Amino acid sequence: MSYDQEYDLFIIGGGINGCGIARDAAGRGLRVYLCEKDDLAQGTSSRSTKLIHGGLRYLEHYEFRLVRESLIEREVLLRNAPHLISPLRFVLPHKKGMRPAWFLRLGLFLYDHLGGREILEGTTTLNLQTDPVGEPLHNAFKRAFEYSDCWVDDARFVVLNAMDARDKGATVETRTKCLSAKRRGKIWHVTVEDQRNGAVRTIKAKALINASGPWVQNVIEDCGLGPSKDAIRLVRGSHIIVPKMFDHDKAYIFQNGDGRIFFAIPYEKDFTLIGTTDEDHSGPLTDVEISAHEVSYLCESAAQYFSKKVTPDDVIWSYSGVRPLYDDGATAAQEATRDYVLKLYGDPQQAPVLHVFGGKITTYRKLAETVMKKIRPFFTGMKGAWTAKEALPGGRFPVDAGEMQVRQLQNDYPFLTPAWADRLFRAYGTNAWALFGQAHCLDDLGQAFGATLYKQEVDYLIQNEWATTVEDILWRRSKLGLHMTADEQTQLEEYMLSLGYVLYG
Repeated sequence: MSYDQEYDLFIIGGGINGCGIARDAAGRGLRVYLCEKDDLAQGTSSRSTKLIHGGLRYLEHYEFRLVRESLIEREVLLRNAPHLISPLRFVLPHKKGMRPAWFLRLGLFLYDHLGGREILEGTTTLNLQTDPVGEPLHNAFKRAFEYSDCWVDDARFVVLNAMDARDKGATVETRTKCLSAKRRGKIWHVTVEDQRNGAVRTIKAKALINASGPWVQNVIEDCGLGPSKDAIRLVRGSHIIVPKMFDHDKAYIFQNGDGRIFFAIPYEKDFTLIGTTDEDHSGPLTDVEISAHEVSYLCESAAQYFSKKVTPDDVIWSYSGVRPLYDDGATAAQEATRDYVLKLYGDPQQAPVLHVFGGKITTYRKLAETVMKKIRPFFTGMKGAWTAKEALPGGRFPVDAGEMQVRQLQNDYPFLTPAWADRLFRAYGTNAWALFGQAHCLDDLGQAFGATLYKQEVDYLIQNEWATTVEDILWRRSKLGLHMTADEQTQLEEYMLSLGYVLYG
């Protein structure tokens, strides 16, 4: 690969916004380079509540444009990636002393009608005394409302955007840190460092996009992109994973006495995900962890609704992400806007730089389109918008054909169990056939590491999805770390070491 090439766009950040912008721009014919200092989605974009949703609670803060855009995007994204995104029904119990029932009905009526819903089911009312979804809850809850949103594998969603960007000509490099950027007339000269070997080089580009998430202000300061009058509010959202709390496949959305809401969602077949918190964050942005206070908060919140007690000792795994929200002056963290703000600096005689503040997974595609509109004056020959109707890798099949595809995968590879075939198709979609190739039996897949992970899949992830560490494979490209024993993980570590890769990082 030649690094003497001059690119149109240099993008800093391999989260959902950076990869979404790279995909959109590459599909419009622009020459794109993206660098990520760690792994794709290693930060905030793999630490979400895993939802593609309109944001029911945003209606309380009058963010109608954001909610409408998000509601519309649910079904756009569902069609784009029906293997990674799936409809999910949410149960909202009515709790005395909280938001009144008429208020919830009004909000859900708006939720049903703001976004031009075509695929997802509308709102219904449930009797919790007779419906199975009431069984795990305290007997005091009599009534609930049920509505639709969507579930997404957030980390894999980021990777698919990066893969599509690469397929359309973009250069995507992980473990590569942006050190500095200098304008020289209409060209940026950007210095990057390979985090694995320390090699430093300079890359030229006509425009610079700073999509580094919670690091956006650090990049502005550290890379010499000039002072910024805009500020971000760093808000930590934490989640806990506990043994399965209920047997059905619906999720719960609960109200808390402090005005916040939290979710309890089926997770990885055997677990329940509970979250999220909203805490202002200060301190390092790497290795962010849940606090003891947040664990207690989530356990105590869950105990208000579930008859089965949840304690800190039940927590099997937890994760925390820092959301880079635009600082709109809100008093409480949960009230800060979840909308995105884009700031463009530059003129026809000067290479532009655009900073991305805020944003959420649900609106990443619209954010990328808005970025393209802002930089269009600098690239007048750029093609038009295209991503709304273009499937992501592995997703070129009808929304309602997933089960049929899983059965076909199992028919073509009879050694797959139903659960294994389902996992693979939900992760890779139609690319699952490329993963297995001409394999006829288990022996063709190579070493077994446990939890249906074999050498063939590990090699595929290394060769096609930028995986270079054990953590990349077990916690971002999959969540198999939840299902593997310590000995099984050690076997994977030894294999990665034999290839010259590091274990974690």
